[in-house]
Amino acid sequence: MGLRFSLDPPRSLSGRWLLLLLLSILLGGLFRLFNLPASLLMGPMSAAILLSLRGVSLTVPRVLHAGSQGIIGIMIGRSLTPSILGTLKKDWLVSLGVVFLVILMANLLGWLLGRLGVMPGTTAIWGLSPGAASVMMMMAEGYGADARLVAFMQYLRVVIVVTAASLVVRFWVHPLAPVGGTLWFPPVHWVPLAETLLAAFLGAAAGRLLNIPGGAMLLPLFLGAVLHGGEGLPLEIPPMLLALSYALLGWGIGLGFTREIFLHALKALPKTILAILTLVLFSGGLALLLVLGLSLDPLTAYLATSPGGMDSVAIIAASTHHVDISFVMALQTVRFLVVLLTGPAISRFLADRLGGP
Repeated sequence: MGLRFSLDPPRSLSGRWLLLLLLSILLGGLFRLFNLPASLLMGPMSAAILLSLRGVSLTVPRVLHAGSQGIIGIMIGRSLTPSILGTLKKDWLVSLGVVFLVILMANLLGWLLGRLGVMPGTTAIWGLSPGAASVMMMMAEGYGADARLVAFMQYLRVVIVVTAASLVVRFWVHPLAPVGGTLWFPPVHWVPLAETLLAAFLGAAAGRLLNIPGGAMLLPLFLGAVLHGGEGLPLEIPPMLLALSYALLGWGIGLGFTREIFLHALKALPKTILAILTLVLFSGGLALLLVLGLSLDPLTAYLATSPGGMDSVAIIAASTHHVDISFVMALQTVRFLVVLLTGPAISRFLADRLGGP
């Protein structure tokens, strides 16, 4: 009598969550091994998609989903310091022109995908928006787009953009040697950590109660920028807490995937890749204009105009010789803020012309 192994998912709730956790760790670790961007989010999201397609039914509690958005908002807001404005003071008109041109091209390509019926409604517009991918997904959901397809487009864009940037760095200059792995459990300063958690959860709760689209992330983001950049308050987010927040966000998105959504994403893959490559080439052309007009070194200009993700580009810039990191982050941050402030209006304007939601 032979042994029989079942590939069916566990029936108990605890067993399903344990399977999701283990698979998330496995895939996240594999993505990090190959230096893929946003691995802490893409690993859990991919694990959730795989289990959801296998019929596993799980739901992330709303309070944890909102809390994870608050932590990510605080993390982004902490990096928005007043010094970024000083970096843009010189040649600000050219820099802002480049920012708006990248946004314009992204929205034009998104509108075209929507017009051709590749993606429904404003999903394509949000999917190509060159901001922080996690932020675009949360805002898209708040404004009626399909967050699952937006996630697919955003992280496909991040993978292509960062792969292109990594290849440019690899063959253009010699990157700095890596400084070692992540210290997952560093010493914790409990008072700053408590203040950070309080700001994150109060901001997220206020965003939910006020019914602000994406407010669970946006209010903590602005709160973090004011408290850290304006008031000088130290905000502490341990690596494990940030990883858990990314995991909760990834699970929330991935568990909403269905077989129909997945097949639609695969069907749209060729045209989506073509649109992303067009955006990358357009940004490269703007980088050339910065080199000629501002006498920037080519690598700094390329990374500054690269259409996201902001965190991944920052990591590449910090690990490369002869790159003006301040200029790169200034342009990336300003573009992120412009998308943040204008995205809803642009989405609604184009939705009226697409006949979508």
